[in-house]
Amino acid sequence: MDNFILRALGLFAAIALPAASASAQQARNCGPRAAVVETLGEKYGESRQGIGLDDRGAMLEIFASAESGSWTITLTAPNGQTCLIASGQSFEKLAEMQPTGNGA
Repeated sequence: MDNFILRALGLFAAIALPAASASAQQARNCGPRAAVVETLGEKYGESRQGIGLDDRGAMLEIFASAESGSWTITLTAPNGQTCLIASGQSFEKLAEMQPTGNGA
């Protein structure tokens, strides 16, 4: 399931990236990855929960706080520029059961 979620988020990012990237940069929601990760950790208590790479070499990351339930999705370009793609509340980490039987 985690792989499915990362693939779905990667597809979302591939579709939304051009528009989100332009508007995110205009709204100054982009910056050096180290600074973005530090802010997410210090200000929101979020740590990385998942990661994936797209076919262009961009890195999609999911950050979340188990304590507050806040979450953030970022996309980092190969040049190190990180942009916030989405954020929200009520994050839950799922422990997916592995399929069994003939369909596994």
